[in-house]
Amino acid sequence: MATKSTIFKAHLSIADIDHGYYADHALTLARHPSETDERMMVRLAALALNAHLLQDLCHGDAALAFGAGLSDPDDPDASLTDFTGRKRVWIEVGQPEDKPLTRACSKADVVKVYAFGHAADIWWRGIETKLTRLAKLEVWRLPAEQAQELATLAERSMQLQATVQEGAITLSSQRASVHIEPLRWK
Repeated sequence: MATKSTIFKAHLSIADIDHGYYADHALTLARHPSETDERMMVRLAALALNAHLLQDLCHGDAALAFGAGLSDPDDPDASLTDFTGRKRVWIEVGQPEDKPLTRACSKADVVKVYAFGHAADIWWRGIETKLTRLAKLEVWRLPAEQAQELATLAERSMQLQATVQEGAITLSSQRASVHIEPLRWK
């Protein structure tokens, strides 16, 4: 019998000083049995970094949500979908292959990848030339040590604050605080 996903609830208060976006989000994350707390929390941080696009891109007329992730490779890890059903932003975390990213670029206005982990640099060197032609694609690197620290914030029921300032994000709970400075590769 297959193991089911574990459900996590997060109340996320975002203060994006860079973009003037301040909002609270009640989120549900389904963590696939093969997904780590680190990866799940990177998904949450990526969503927080892009939440301002809900207002900036769609003027509030859209849905910011997590996708099926590892359960469905054709679904984004997180996305911003307007009310016509059009994917405005497609977010992937980890080190995806080039073909799924090419498909994602044909389905969304913008595709963002947040690579993390010690193997991210090796992945990027191997895939960079294949991705240069994808104009809609952005690739970001989260430092491995900071991404690992995100796992300490994971709880079944989370109260989190995300502060985005000068391109960096600080994700905090009562237990800990993690500061991440993403580096843009593409």
